[in-house]
Amino acid sequence: MLLRETLQKIVESQREELSAAEKGVERELLGNIDVRLPHAVIISGARRCGKSTLLRQLMRKTKSFYYFNFEDPRAAGFELADFQKLGDVFSGVYGKAEHYFFDELQNVPKWELFVRSMLDKKKRFVITGSNSSMLSRELGSRLTGRHLRRELFPFSFREMLAFTGKKAGINSFEEYLQNGGFPEYLKYGKNEILQELFNDIIARDIIVRKKLREEKTIREMAVYLASNTGKEFSYNSLAKLFRLGSVNSAVSFVSYFEESYMLFTVPRFDYSLKKQLVNPKKIYSVDNGFSRANSASFSADKGRMLENTVFAGLKRRHQNIFYFKEKNECDFVVKEKERIAGAVQVCFELGEDNMEREIGGLTEAMAKFKLKEGLILTYNQEDTLKLKGGKITVKPTWKWLASM
Repeated sequence: MLLRETLQKIVESQREELSAAEKGVERELLGNIDVRLPHAVIISGARRCGKSTLLRQLMRKTKSFYYFNFEDPRAAGFELADFQKLGDVFSGVYGKAEHYFFDELQNVPKWELFVRSMLDKKKRFVITGSNSSMLSRELGSRLTGRHLRRELFPFSFREMLAFTGKKAGINSFEEYLQNGGFPEYLKYGKNEILQELFNDIIARDIIVRKKLREEKTIREMAVYLASNTGKEFSYNSLAKLFRLGSVNSAVSFVSYFEESYMLFTVPRFDYSLKKQLVNPKKIYSVDNGFSRANSASFSADKGRMLENTVFAGLKRRHQNIFYFKEKNECDFVVKEKERIAGAVQVCFELGEDNMEREIGGLTEAMAKFKLKEGLILTYNQEDTLKLKGGKITVKPTWKWLASM
């Protein structure tokens, strides 16, 4: 519980900081958020990916609003009952407003009760959070049908270009391939920034929130998976490798990585949900720079770095991503509504030695899902391959990303 005087000081200082903050690069997600809708807009994503900047950009489009950042150390101990005092402080500092902008609201237990009560009074909310599971649980229990979710990721290639003032091309793409898109890292170029981000996610979003004791094991598993992006894994193999008491522990730990937007799993496509669950999955990272800074081996394989970059590009636009594997393998197939709508193969360099394998996996997926077009994304090759009943476009990944 906080004193009204304390809340007054926090709100006033945060308002001053808000007016002095930089506008930042306009995020691509900005145009997809309508703050006028009678729903709570939930923006979730990894720590330090730019959620607060996006929140400020949304506030600049709003005439009157209230703002509070619950990550402020002075706000530690904020409880549900404090919202009433906060409302009084808001009125005194900001005047009347219909919109509430809350940063990292997940830190407050039972926050959804307050949001639901205010939605019923025709108020509007935009809320950010760094943990998809915690947000989902509260949203599902109290805000069903009353919220819209948007996910924010580190800078896309186009956002990185806008941030750095560089032009799209193979040289700028090489930088993006190596450095990724976390804004603060791109600004200062210090690996310690991404290493500290890794530590924060492990400690604050996983160990503390889940009340775990296996910190060393969780750290080692996160580094291992971040170092093996694009590779298949099974929960059984993880349980054995890290000497866990049960497979359930491996399942839980990987789910925590996903909830905190550190790592993502991609299942093998199968029409049977049961088979999807038991088949090996592939692991991908939220960002190349993040994995490179926290792994000794990730940057040694530029093919996997390219594949991870393509995954991140697809993840920004598709909820349902799979890999396809029967006689051959296709890196990604994307599902829209009830059908597979696209197939993508990633190949750093297409040559005589790998042409049959790369095309074989893609054409098998195209035939399976009745697709007339397939896509091979490369480092810097471009071509068109005509097939019976369809075609394959070979395209540099940087051109694909620049056109998305």
